[in-house]
Amino acid sequence: MSVVDFGGDGRPIVVMHGLMGRARTWWRVAQWLRRYGHVVGFDARGHGRGPRGGPWTTEQFVADAAALVRSLGEPAVLIGHSMGGLHAWSLAATHPELVHAVVVEDMAPDHRGRTVDTWRGYFESWPVPFQSLAHVRDFFGDAGEYFTECVEERSDGYHLIAALDDLYEIASEWGRRDYWPLVESVRCPMLVIEAEHTFMPAGQQAEMARRAPEGRHVVAPGAGHVVHDSAPEFYRGAVEAFLSELLGR
Repeated sequence: MSVVDFGGDGRPIVVMHGLMGRARTWWRVAQWLRRYGHVVGFDARGHGRGPRGGPWTTEQFVADAAALVRSLGEPAVLIGHSMGGLHAWSLAATHPELVHAVVVEDMAPDHRGRTVDTWRGYFESWPVPFQSLAHVRDFFGDAGEYFTECVEERSDGYHLIAALDDLYEIASEWGRRDYWPLVESVRCPMLVIEAEHTFMPAGQQAEMARRAPEGRHVVAPGAGHVVHDSAPEFYRGAVEAFLSELLGR
């Protein structure tokens, strides 16, 4: 497992990236998050410098994350974006002894009926290889900083580090499964941060907070899917308020 130690002291805080991402997409957040604990990120299976090869199941991703948390020696606060949010609440539901609290950023539990076909067309429309990191930033707009961490330079330009076929398989599972039972099994505090311009199914993120015993839900005005990049001040305020109450700082 490829682990990034962002520093800080105290309770472990594990940041979990979204589909296509890797741990270093959290660098800006980690700079202020260190005030609240020891911040650690990792590259999920098939992403960044993480292990290659499946199985591409939620259970495997959760097992990988659980192994990291166990190595940290005490229950962690999990902060996950999109796919990372799904894996964070799934870990909290199945291994409650490892998780102190969860922050979920713009992810919903029921995508049944959706397929990867729409995503496939979008991904395959990208002007790959990108000619420079500036090209990546310009193409992705508000999410440009996120995607500059998700590409690598090759002889002909910049390519996504993760393999698209792996990503399609990971995302296709979400269209077949109902994750509500896992949401309802979370027993620790959970903050759900929804983007105003989310592409998640309507109403589900607010419902997540209602179904979780200690859930709360906020909507980030003007934000796109990567809330911590598109609305960084709102995201920081919401997370800091949650952690301050939770950890007494």
